[in-house]
Amino acid sequence: MINKDTIKTLVEEWLKKGDYFLVDIVMDGDRIVVEIDHKEGVWIEDCAELSRYLQEQLGDELGDYELEVGSAGLGQPFKVEQQYQNHVGDEVEVLTADGKKLSGVLKAVEGRMFTLTTTEKQIPEGKKRPVKVEVDKEFSMDEVKSTKYVLNFK
Repeated sequence: MINKDTIKTLVEEWLKKGDYFLVDIVMDGDRIVVEIDHKEGVWIEDCAELSRYLQEQLGDELGDYELEVGSAGLGQPFKVEQQYQNHVGDEVEVLTADGKKLSGVLKAVEGRMFTLTTTEKQIPEGKKRPVKVEVDKEFSMDEVKSTKYVLNFK
């Protein structure tokens, strides 16, 4: 019987050869889904190569399972720190623990903490009209419900 740790060990062994990183492994009944990512995006050829590698390493054990190897997906929430690192400088959407959505630029990542630069309207002292100002907000990856890359077609 194949377990998640066996798959993880094999995937990490294959990943040593390049700049790909493991995002997630989901084992659901007779289905194994491996998600990988890369700063420059994921190539289908590499997914196929990883799939063949897993099939070779697991041999007959894999016979009872459906194996799917793919990318984490652009519109999907981040699952690992490396995804945050790869999107520094990009626009992201954060869903806070209290359900509030914030959009802004992912300014920095340090450990499990990240900084989001948002634009807010504030009324400067002595003025009547609000002006837009950039505000940095810090979050812990563990305390937000989700963070995902915003596709921008401009």
